[in-house]
Amino acid sequence: MPDVDSASDKDDLAVRSQLCQHLAFLYPEANAELLADEVISIFDDLKQQRPLPLHQLWSEKDCMLITYGDSIVDDNSVPLEILQQFLHGHLNDSVSAVHVLPFCPFSSDDGFAVIDYTKVNAKLGQWSQISEISDQYRLMADIVINHVSSKSQWFRNYCKGVEPGASYFIEAKVGDDLSAVVRPRATPLLRPTETANGMKHVWCTFSHDQIDLNFRNPKVLMEFLRIIRVYLQRGVSIFRLDAVGFLWKEPGTNCMHLPQTHEVVKLIRTVTDSFAPGTLLITETNVPNHENLTYFGNRNEAHVIYNFSLAPLLVHALLTGKTEYLKRWMMSMPPAPVGCTYLNFTASHDGIGMRPAEGLLSDEEQFEMVETVSRFGGKISTRRTADGGQRVYELNVALFDALRGTVGGEDQWQVERFLCSQTVMLGLEGIPAFYIHSLLATPNDQQGVAATEHNRSINRHKWNWPELKELLGDDQSVHSQVFHELTRRMQLRRSHAPFHPNATQFTLQLSDGVFAFWRQSSDRSQSIFCVHNMTDTTQELRLSDLNLIANDSWYDAISECRFDDQTAVLEMTPYQSLWITNR
Repeated sequence: MPDVDSASDKDDLAVRSQLCQHLAFLYPEANAELLADEVISIFDDLKQQRPLPLHQLWSEKDCMLITYGDSIVDDNSVPLEILQQFLHGHLNDSVSAVHVLPFCPFSSDDGFAVIDYTKVNAKLGQWSQISEISDQYRLMADIVINHVSSKSQWFRNYCKGVEPGASYFIEAKVGDDLSAVVRPRATPLLRPTETANGMKHVWCTFSHDQIDLNFRNPKVLMEFLRIIRVYLQRGVSIFRLDAVGFLWKEPGTNCMHLPQTHEVVKLIRTVTDSFAPGTLLITETNVPNHENLTYFGNRNEAHVIYNFSLAPLLVHALLTGKTEYLKRWMMSMPPAPVGCTYLNFTASHDGIGMRPAEGLLSDEEQFEMVETVSRFGGKISTRRTADGGQRVYELNVALFDALRGTVGGEDQWQVERFLCSQTVMLGLEGIPAFYIHSLLATPNDQQGVAATEHNRSINRHKWNWPELKELLGDDQSVHSQVFHELTRRMQLRRSHAPFHPNATQFTLQLSDGVFAFWRQSSDRSQSIFCVHNMTDTTQELRLSDLNLIANDSWYDAISECRFDDQTAVLEMTPYQSLWITNR
């Protein structure tokens, strides 16, 4: 038998060597071996282990819910308890993972200006309730890694000139050439700040309450590794690296996706693979598609990346009835590398990002989307460009209301159009993720926008729990109709192997108003043809165009309608979806 201790020692040495390589690249003037020892000491109570086999990372049974801790509230319980009740009573057979958006004390941006990463916001609940969710579901948490609240102790210490914090932030001079820096906001990049050492100007990519951290200082990296260790202890098994593309700053560059940023992601991947196998990393990089794809690295960075281009292209197709842009993107998307996959989503706590549509939709097509969504009550957020101009950054709108009609105006097909959008997402390569307000068909929250004066509040409604339960129990309620049909389709998906996140996918070329793709199980025993009418008119589907295998029996898994005649011509009603399968 092999010497177990010897094998373990070899693993330990390999991990230490790998950490040294990462750290030497990031901090060439520091002692990489001492830094590696510090990293290992942070996780010293976790035994180093081999990564899980790739086939155990995810399956067709995986589906995620995205929610704030207080998306549902009432007066009798803390929100995290209400969330558990909602999950147990309504989603127990539908989702396997839950992304609880930032749950720490914060000062702005609905949680993304973190005051203390090690505490749970008392208004939401406590750590025990976070851990209870992780007992039943894979729990995803945000590591808001690029910046911290101006109310944090680190920044307070910076202003006083004491550690920890005095060396944790990025200073610049007003005259520095920062014109190439990519920004998601139109506010000034530098914030004047009075400190014990005089007036300083600190870097703020997002807002003046969100102060960028200086990862040139290895102490900052160590702080975040300790935070990751705390979260692992509390049951978090999926880490979302928020706004990670902005992490490393080099004046004179655009400060996006720099080599050091990728190296930090690789280092975190090494740590989690070694000390907590099965932990997943997801990078949040709301950027053009070709930039986003780089975060797979050489299968050594993110396990999962967001499919950011899906939302704007899908909404465009449903608003216009034109599928050419969606098809072109689908055909150009590479299969995820082995051991990696996509996270598919159509709505989130933010808006529908338009940067991922750059190079995929023309300016004219984007303008038409902006005009249409605005007519349906949506708001528009912009970003500053390098030449001083502004471009649309995102469409702020509840997805249910974004699909209220088409470019021609409102119509009677809102529910069908919306269900079509979610069914497309369910069928695609990758793991589907449902924002809670999509599941609940929540409309635009205009009162929320008026109260906060922030466009993103339009899609961050807080439901009253007794009211929501009543609506979900009312068959005549649009919220009930959408929720129950979506959860039915989510449960259907779990029983079909071709919906494995890494199963084969091929885009089909049917009529322009129809978007279709083929999925096949890894053992090739089952196929599913996912066919969607993206228009407000009836579309013909010739089953012969799908080349169905003659000896198999085919049926639509959604409607359970069987097709005995494989030469039949089907009439697809507006926004109808079919999952034509042989099992």
